[in-house]
Amino acid sequence: MNTTSKIQQKHQQRHVGIDVGKSTLDIYIFEKDEYFQAENNPSGIAQLIKKLKRYKLTRVLVEATGGYERAVAEACAEQELPIIIVTPIRIRQFARAQGIVAKTDKIDARLIAQFGVVIQPEVRELPTKKVRKVRDLNARKRQLMESRTQELNRQHKAQSYMLSTHRRMIKMLEKEIEWVNQQLEKEVAKVDEWKRTQDILLSAPGIGCGVAYTLLGELPELGQLSHRKIAALCGLAPFNHESGSMAKKRRIRGGRAPIRTVLYMAMMSAIQHNPIMKDFFNKLVEQGKHKKVALTACMRKIITILNAMVRNNQEWNVT
Repeated sequence: MNTTSKIQQKHQQRHVGIDVGKSTLDIYIFEKDEYFQAENNPSGIAQLIKKLKRYKLTRVLVEATGGYERAVAEACAEQELPIIIVTPIRIRQFARAQGIVAKTDKIDARLIAQFGVVIQPEVRELPTKKVRKVRDLNARKRQLMESRTQELNRQHKAQSYMLSTHRRMIKMLEKEIEWVNQQLEKEVAKVDEWKRTQDILLSAPGIGCGVAYTLLGELPELGQLSHRKIAALCGLAPFNHESGSMAKKRRIRGGRAPIRTVLYMAMMSAIQHNPIMKDFFNKLVEQGKHKKVALTACMRKIITILNAMVRNNQEWNVT
């Protein structure tokens, strides 16, 4: 491609940055230097989509804001617009790199659009509605489980005349957790592929329904990527930390936290009941590895095994 073609292609690009507020969307089209606002509600989003569809867009970037961005992101995805959800930390680091200190909604929208122009993040499909529903149910279950743990801790320290209120609260939370489990079971049963994947995952010793549901909702890429990419998505791939003569220990970071949490709990069980993981863990400890490091290695190993099992449509089989 010659220089003229590259310049023409650059002029044809359209990057849109959307700064999301609770009630307002601030939109900036970078190449046209155009800024406008829309209401963050169904009618406002519909008008925004109608306007954006007039352009041949390269990227539509939305900063994740704790869920307020979900409606506009899903609307863009349904209309096949090239939507990308960007984590706030990446935008803040991009701003600091340019020395941008000022902060207004317009500046933020322009910054998000400029991030797309400079970094050019990859456009990926958003999870389907069914995957999002399972993900929402998993998130709700985690919230309820956390509340239940907090209430149990309060009960242990409570005076005798307060025990009844704690018992009622725990009973209610357990009832809600059971309802979420039933909904998860129904959603998985609706999709034949999910049911088969669940059977494959549950065939591995130490892997229960909680892990299976989390992997179905949080890791739809399972069985489709290499073991390295799957480990990185789960935040279990160690990264080098070297510079000149300095060489620190490799550490894991990033990835999808809910997956790491359930895998950690699963490995606590697996190193007791899964012969392969138990032997692997004990071998690492005997080599002088810290137990926490060995446990992380087991988490990485099990997700690699599960990825291969799903890819090959093969249940756990120790011969």
